[in-house]
Amino acid sequence: MSLNPVRPWRNIYRRKSRQIMVGNVPVGGDAPITVQTMTNTLTTDVKATLAQINAAADAGADIVRVSAPDQESTAALREICKQSPVPIVADIHFHYKRAIEAAEAGAACLRINPGNIGSQERVREVIKAARDYGCSIRIGVNAGSLERHLLEKYAEPCPEAMVESGMDHIKILQDNDFHEFKISVKASDVFLAAAAYQALAEETDAPIHLGITEAGGLMSGTVKSAVGMGSLLWSGIGDTIRVSLSADPVEEVKVGFEILKSLGLRHRGVTIISCPSCARQGFDVIKTVQTLEERLAHISTSLSLSIIGCVVNGPGEALMTDIGFTGGGAGSGMVYLAGKQSHKLSNEAMIEEIVEQVEAKAAALDAQAALDEVEA
Repeated sequence: MSLNPVRPWRNIYRRKSRQIMVGNVPVGGDAPITVQTMTNTLTTDVKATLAQINAAADAGADIVRVSAPDQESTAALREICKQSPVPIVADIHFHYKRAIEAAEAGAACLRINPGNIGSQERVREVIKAARDYGCSIRIGVNAGSLERHLLEKYAEPCPEAMVESGMDHIKILQDNDFHEFKISVKASDVFLAAAAYQALAEETDAPIHLGITEAGGLMSGTVKSAVGMGSLLWSGIGDTIRVSLSADPVEEVKVGFEILKSLGLRHRGVTIISCPSCARQGFDVIKTVQTLEERLAHISTSLSLSIIGCVVNGPGEALMTDIGFTGGGAGSGMVYLAGKQSHKLSNEAMIEEIVEQVEAKAAALDAQAALDEVEA
C-alpha cells in the first residue's frame, strides 16, 4: 500500500517477504494480499466443485483450495484445474501420493501438513513432483495436528512448538533447494495463533498464509477472524489470508475482503458507511442498507457510500465518501456527490437513485482506469 504522509497513523508497514507464484498469482513481496477460500463440495463432483469455485472467484477470491483426500479426487482435480478461473491449491493430508497426483493434475500449489504427511523421504518425493510440475508448496502447520515428538517436548500445542514444526519443514524444503513455498501456523485459539505468527515472522522471510482455523459459524467466526487476523495484518504480518467459516465459501471471501478493506490493504466493491440508527432517523436505515448491499453486490469497483439517518453526523460522513445520503425531515433527505451537497431526494426514490449514482460512478472510474492503463 502507498504510505500516507498526511495521516501517518493510517500507515501499515508490511513485513518484508520473498515473493512466490501460485499459478499466475504473486504472493508475498510487494504483491497485494490475496484472499483465499476452500470448496466444501465432494471434489469428485466436478460440476458442483467448479460452481463453488466460480462463485468464489466472482466474489473476488484470488486462489481457491480444494481437498484431495483420495485418488478419485485427484483424478477429478485434472478437469477442475483446467476449467478453474483461479489457481487451485490441492489440500493434502496423510497420503503423500495424493500430493504427487495433484501436481500431475495441474494444481498450482500443494498444501501439506508436516504433522501428518509422513517421513522426510516422502516429503522429498512431494518436493520433486512440485518442482517437476511447477507447483508451489504451502507448509500448513496446525495446532491440532502437531508432530508427536513436539507434543512430547512441549507438553501441549504452543507457539514455540508450532514455529519449530514450521521451521523444521522449511529446512527440508531448503535442503532440497526448493524455495517456492509459503507457510501458515494456524490455531483455533486467537491468542495461540497470533503468538505463533508473530514468532514465525521473526524467523523466516517466506510469505505467510494467515488464518484462524476452524473459527466457527458466520457471525462468531467472522468476529474471531477479524480480531486475530486484523491485529496481525495491522502489524504488517500476512501475505495471503483465508477466513475459515462454517458457511458458504463466498461468505469467507466477503469477510476476507472486508477485513482487508477496513485496514486499507485491499479495495474492492462498495464500502457502505452507515449509522446504527436511532429515534432521530429520517428513514429506515437498517432496511435501506440491507437492500443496498444486495443491489450493489455486483459492483467490484472500489468506491464509498454513506447512508446516515440524520444530520448529526451525516454531512460530516458525506464529506469523506464518493456518494452520500443524509436523512432530513418531511420524507426526504440530501444527496451528496464527491462530498458536496447535490440535491434533495424523497425517501421513496432514494434506493433507485443511489443505485444509479453508484453504477454511474463505478462506470466512470472503470473508464478512467482503462484510459490510464492505455496511456501508461
